[in-house]
Order: sequence, then structure tokens, then C-alpha cells
Amino acid sequence: MEHTHRRAAGFLRAGHLGTLLTSLLYFDFCFAIWVLNAAMVLFIKEDLQLTAGQQALLVSVPTFAGALLRLPIGIVAQYIGRKVTAQLQMAVVIAGLLAGWLWADSYASLLVVGVLLGVAGASFGVALSLGAGWYPPEYKGLASGVAAAGNSGALFALLLGPPLARSLGWHAVYGLAAIPIAVAMVAMQIFAKEPPDREQKPLVDYLKVLVDRDAWVFNLLYMVTFGGYIGLTSFLPTLFNNQYHVDKASVGTYVAGAVVAASGLRVVGGWLADRFGGVRLLPVLFAGITAAALAAASLPASPIAMALVMILGFAAMGAGNGAVFQLVPLRYRTSTAVAGSLIGEIGALAGAAVPIIMAKGQGWQGTYAPGFGAIAALAVVAAGALLLVARPWSRTWAAVAAAPATAPAEVAAPAAKAA
Repeated sequence: MEHTHRRAAGFLRAGHLGTLLTSLLYFDFCFAIWVLNAAMVLFIKEDLQLTAGQQALLVSVPTFAGALLRLPIGIVAQYIGRKVTAQLQMAVVIAGLLAGWLWADSYASLLVVGVLLGVAGASFGVALSLGAGWYPPEYKGLASGVAAAGNSGALFALLLGPPLARSLGWHAVYGLAAIPIAVAMVAMQIFAKEPPDREQKPLVDYLKVLVDRDAWVFNLLYMVTFGGYIGLTSFLPTLFNNQYHVDKASVGTYVAGAVVAASGLRVVGGWLADRFGGVRLLPVLFAGITAAALAAASLPASPIAMALVMILGFAAMGAGNGAVFQLVPLRYRTSTAVAGSLIGEIGALAGAAVPIIMAKGQGWQGTYAPGFGAIAALAVVAAGALLLVARPWSRTWAAVAAAPATAPAEVAAPAAKAA
């Protein structure tokens, strides 16, 4: 207990709390916007008479757009600064929300709005790099976990979006959602400071991450931990409505526990990874994800039972997200925004595919089981890839976090080279 108190006190002294908290606020509200279409899709579907395919695409477009924009925006942040980039992103998101409120009245126009809202999803790498940029290696996991707990923004969208759409209409929800983004913009302008860890290199040097083996191992891991999370968060309202006939204004309550588990355990996962090492922690978490996906593939008869399975699976995914991003800043010390954005991009692309895979599986087999089976299979593949690199990682750059001040030269040197 005393050790925990000392570590907490050291964490508070080590970095810049204003930047960390405003990064959390920025990511939290952006994440809420990113899944806003998923929260309201049942109302939009009823109003515009959408087919199942159109419904799946409307939910997936913001995720796809956010995923594709993550790497370009991460590179931009490396040059103009993460704080400025975050402010520009939020301005574009506000424009998209106002368009959804005042302009979008057809399926085609909502797809355009979805692309603009996807900019909110590109906030991930910027938020984590900005929030954790002030913290030394031994606190990177916890700082990244705090910033990334903005995943909880999905909770606001899923709990508040459906009842507001029922009482005020889904157009009005877009307009209301612009208010918290504007609050986040003002807070970041006042309280955040650009961290000193940004290094400007030629573009070609940043693009080397595209062919880096370690980056693609991280990509695989994040396809499961984050792709599974964002994909299922977007799809679960449809699942509970179609499979279990839960009223469309109440579906958010069945998803809320899973979102809370993922967001809270992301912080815990980062803290545990700081203490025991992300390389050691991740295989355990991937076993949990696989087990939960297989249990979900059995499609429990009760919606409460399915919600409990999702809570367990999301908890493992959330902790896995924290553990992955304890490792990324250690491996890519001066280009975290770029590397983190690439890894986030691939993970989000996988997540964007989840609602489509679920809809296709249901169309072909009459059940959502194939979609959950695909998540379990990907988790096994990703865990296998991690096991192949675990030993060299643990002997080089990943060892530095365990004893940053006393790491032996043979550990510190390869780590510096890898960065």
C-alpha cells in the first residue's frame, strides 16, 4: 500500500496534469461523437427506412473515416504540434455536427456527415501522445491509460443518444453534441501545454514505421483489443435490438456496463503493464478475450447473460489497450504520435469491419455466431505473433521501463537504437 501511495505521488509530480486531463476530455468527447451514429442508428433507420446493409454502413463510415485519418493526422501533429492539431480536429467535428443538425436529411447526406464525424475518431494518437508526452518511461503506461480512458465517451453517446433522439429527434442530438466539443476546445487552449518530446524528421523517416515489424505486431494486437472494442460498441445496439428485441431507446443500458469495464480497465491495464510489463500481461488478457468471444458466439438466450459476457470481454480488451500503449511509447520514443496513429488506424479499420462482418454472417448463416468466431480467431493469431517477439522485446527496449534509472548498457543501447 505504501508503495502504491509513493508511486501515485510520483506520478502526479512527474508530468503535466493539465495537459493529461484536457487530453482525456478531448478524447472522451471525440469518442462520444465517433459512435454517435451507432447510438442513433435505430431511430435514423426507422425515419429513413434503411436496409440492414445501409444501417451497417452508416455505423461503419465514421469508424472507417477516423481510421484512415489517424496516420495522416499523426504525421501532421508531429510537425505542427499535437495541441494545435487537436484544436483543428475539434473545429472540423463541430462543423460536422452542425451539418447533421441543420442540413442532413437523407441517407447520402448522413454518409457525408459520417465522414466529418470520423475526424473525431482520428483523435486517438494525438490524445495519447499529447497526454503522456510529459511523463517519463516508468509512468507511460498509466499516463497513456488515463488519456485513453476517453473510450468512456461511448457511454455518453449510448446512454444519452437514444432517449434524446426519441424525445427531441435525432437531428437535434447532433446540435447538442457540439456543446461538449466546444468546452473541450476551450479547456485545452487554457490548460494544455505542448510536451517537449516532439522531434521533427523528414517525412520518409516517419513513414518507415509502415514497414517496421514491431509496428505490425502492435497492429495485430490492437486490431483485437481496440478493433474488437469499437466494432462491438458500434454493433451491440443492433445486436440487442435484433437478437433480443430490446427497445431501441433502452439498448444503451445493456451496452453501458461493457463500455465502463473497457474504459476503467484501460487505466488499470496501463498501470499493471508499468508494474509487470505489457509483454507479460498481454497473453493473459488475450486468453480472456478469446474465451469471451467464444462464449458470445453461443448467443446466450438471455440479454443479461450476453451483457455479462460482453462486460468480461470488454474488460480484457480495455486492459489490453492499456498494455499495448504502455509499450508503444517505449518502442517509438520520439515519434509516438506517428506510430500510435498508425497502430490506432489499423485497429480502427478492423473495428469498422465488425458491424459489416456481423451483418454478413447473419445474412449468410442466420446467426451472429460467425462474427464472434472471427474475433476469437484473430485473438489467437495476434497472441501467437506476440509470443514470437516477446523474448527479444523483453531483452531490449521493453526492459527499460522496469528500471529506467538502472537499466544496464546492453539493454539501454538497443532500446535507444530501436527508438
